[in-house]
Amino acid sequence: MFTGIVQGTAQIQSIVEKQNFRTHTVKMPQNLLDHLEIGASVANNGVCLTVTKIENDLVSFDLMTETLRITNLGGLKQGDFVNIERAMKLGDEVGGHILSGHVYCTAKVSQRIPSENNLQIWFELPDQQVMKYILTKGFIAIDGISLTIGEVKDNQFCVNLIPETIDRTLIAQRQLGDEVNIEIDPQTQAIVDTVERYLATKN
Repeated sequence: MFTGIVQGTAQIQSIVEKQNFRTHTVKMPQNLLDHLEIGASVANNGVCLTVTKIENDLVSFDLMTETLRITNLGGLKQGDFVNIERAMKLGDEVGGHILSGHVYCTAKVSQRIPSENNLQIWFELPDQQVMKYILTKGFIAIDGISLTIGEVKDNQFCVNLIPETIDRTLIAQRQLGDEVNIEIDPQTQAIVDTVERYLATKN
């Protein structure tokens, strides 16, 4: 489990293509290496991945075909950066909201509106089926970042970024058309699905 509070970014040092999956090796920030072990869970752009190898500060992860298909990790190349969050420990402060690291889909950046000490970014989702879980003032995770939804229009929504989020994560670097990973809030999904099932029985 994760909290959506990104702890740093890591650069991809190498990508090795294999049968039905690939291996990413990233240069992990020193402050995130403490007690990191093979088998540990680490979110890369919000995707829960398992550590498969550690050599000093080089940490490797295996990505299956489905992960590459559903998330934006499949489009990354050597030299690119990813948002990093170590799995939460019992007793950790939850500064964002509880995340599983299971990406639901990707969205595309459709608009960037900068202002003093703030950046508003609009995202376009692939279909209305996903939009039913996107509610104004609700939670959403974008590339592993816990954010509050600012406004919703048709199949688009926006978030407002404070300087801390801009400085700590990669989201402010996303340009028009770039794809980001989306994890919807599981509580919102559960409520919406439950209401839909209830209404279906009434009809």
